Amino acid sequence: MQSDVEIIFQNPMAKTLQIKLDYDQLTNCMRCGFCLPACPTFRETGLEQESPRGRIALMKAVADGMMDPDRTFQEQMNHCLGCRACEPACPADVKYGQLIEQARDAIEDHAQHGLPVKGIRSFFFKGIFPHRARLKALGGALAVYQKSGLRKIVRGSGIMKLLPAPMREMEQILPDASSQGVVERLGTLLPAKGDKIARVALFRGCIMDVMFADTNVHTAKLLSEAGFEVVIPNEQGCCGALHAHSGELEMARRLARSNLEAFKAAEADYIVSNAGGCGALLVEYDHLLQQDSDCRELAEWFSSRVVDVSQLLFERGRLPRFADDSASAQEPVTITYQDSCHLRNVMKSPDAPRRLMKQAANVRFVEMKEADRCCGSAGIYNVTQPEMANEILAHKMEHASRTGARYLLTSNPGCLLQMKLGVLKHGGSERMEVKHVVDFLYERITHAEE
Repeated sequence: MQSDVEIIFQNPMAKTLQIKLDYDQLTNCMRCGFCLPACPTFRETGLEQESPRGRIALMKAVADGMMDPDRTFQEQMNHCLGCRACEPACPADVKYGQLIEQARDAIEDHAQHGLPVKGIRSFFFKGIFPHRARLKALGGALAVYQKSGLRKIVRGSGIMKLLPAPMREMEQILPDASSQGVVERLGTLLPAKGDKIARVALFRGCIMDVMFADTNVHTAKLLSEAGFEVVIPNEQGCCGALHAHSGELEMARRLARSNLEAFKAAEADYIVSNAGGCGALLVEYDHLLQQDSDCRELAEWFSSRVVDVSQLLFERGRLPRFADDSASAQEPVTITYQDSCHLRNVMKSPDAPRRLMKQAANVRFVEMKEADRCCGSAGIYNVTQPEMANEILAHKMEHASRTGARYLLTSNPGCLLQMKLGVLKHGGSERMEVKHVVDFLYERITHAEE
């Protein structure tokens, strides 16, 4: 007669988890509990299984053959935001973010999605994000929808009511899309203004260059104004972050290899990201490809050069003067900031955006309570886990409203959209505007030439 352990190890998903989970990291967890107050889902529920310590215990139980990776196990792995706030709090330096990605990767290998979910995942993860031409076509189609009057007709027809609430809400806050990204607008090389400090390669992203193309353009121009020569490799593609967070690690590796080749030829001193979510994976390409002997050395070179635009500008840039033309005649404008979790917890750059935005003249910076807590965006978490995301967002907007800020700034497109949704759902759209730090500063360069 077979034991329960033997039966569990015959479970295909359990076998895959045993292979893919880093057992050393599982055993590094000391169960001290320092991660508990840092974890958004634990703070919302108070449940041990909703904490990093609890999820690691579940992973280890499966790896040890003590537990079957049933639906509850899978739901707990997917209920994690992946914000990685637990990592700075951990005295044992457990790489929780890597563990949760490994667990999701194993789960996805055996996932039995319904046809709609399977189709949507395949359409975006394989059919759209990795292909620049298709992204541009999608951006063009969205631009037509937004600017032709079709959006008004669709909203008025009531068709939107057929969509799930998270998708209806997302449609309301989408920025103006474009098929013309930063390369189409500026070319692949932008010279430095004045003496060149360094040569930097801009990572333009995938969705970033379609939905936030203006931010990419402003990033390149701001770097140029600050004394950097900017090269934009045209062959670069999606960073793979959404794939890695959603259990598609092999696809993430494929995208990473492609980006390594694209940036190798750029011969840049720095590789600049303006999206915390993208930057966090770019800076960990060395880990993502550590088992790939052909790419390991190049991945280490790449990761060592990745830096967020705010950090590079503040620490090495020749900053221009930031001020509105009419600033001297106005009361100081109040601004606040919502951290990008991955910029703070993975790229370790929480202070640079704050210091940079304080360079603007005639502003009053008010620190938002718990600005370091996740806003609930977490890639596509606000679509896949809307209930928890909305609970977290509601608390976030309470803190944001208390600042009295005219501008709520952030450093990541997902956070920006989530905060825009918060302003829409919880009121205050007349008095609070959500912007990327780069856009806020670029608009205030007194001598910028369009």
